[in-house]
Parts: sequence; structure tokens; C-alpha cells
Amino acid sequence: MFHEYLAGETAEQWRWAGLYFDAKEYAEAAKLLAPVVEQHPEQVGPRLLLARAYYHSAQLGRAEEQLREVVTRDPVEQYAHLMLGRTLERQGRPAEAARWLRLAEALDGPAGQDPATAGG
Repeated sequence: MFHEYLAGETAEQWRWAGLYFDAKEYAEAAKLLAPVVEQHPEQVGPRLLLARAYYHSAQLGRAEEQLREVVTRDPVEQYAHLMLGRTLERQGRPAEAARWLRLAEALDGPAGQDPATAGG
């Protein structure tokens, strides 16, 4: 798990970001997660949580950017495909979203879970 690789300030940022995210303070969580992702760009977990924080705080362009990076780094990350599709839908780009939703469905069955209601 990602937190096993953290030390010092980065570990504290990760911990606090999780607390803010759980409290639905998504913009605050994103502020803490952005430097964690910058320091550990190879880690998909923090980047996916950052994308979720951006999504929930209606920073859709930033969410899209992070999600595209996740699917580049981990092409079989089904949830990232689903979230990217939902993010594009929220931006009024349904045709583009459909491609990502089909990929999510192919990777893990029906793409019915909305990231806005997903736990954590």
C-alpha cells in the first residue's frame, strides 16, 4: 500500500488528505494531495484519490487530467475509466465519455456505479 512508502511530511499530508476527503472537504484534500502526487508520480493510488477530490469539488478539468494520467500508467484500472467517463459527462461531452464508460464496462461489468456516490 502507498502509505508504507511515505515518511515525514508526505505521510502527514497523505493522512490529513484522507481525513479531509472522508469529511467531504474535497478541495482541502486536493490541496494536500497535489504535492504528494508531485513527489510520487509513479503511484496510482494518490493520483486516483486526487482525481476523486477534484471531481467531487467540481474541478473537472483537473480531474480529467489526473484520470488520463492514471489510465496511461495503469490501463486496466477500471474505476479510473469509469470516473473519466463520468467526468466527461459532467463537462457535457457525452460522446467522448461513452468510450471510457464502454472500457470500464469491458474491464469490470456494468458501469453503473457513480463516482459521486462511491464510498471513501
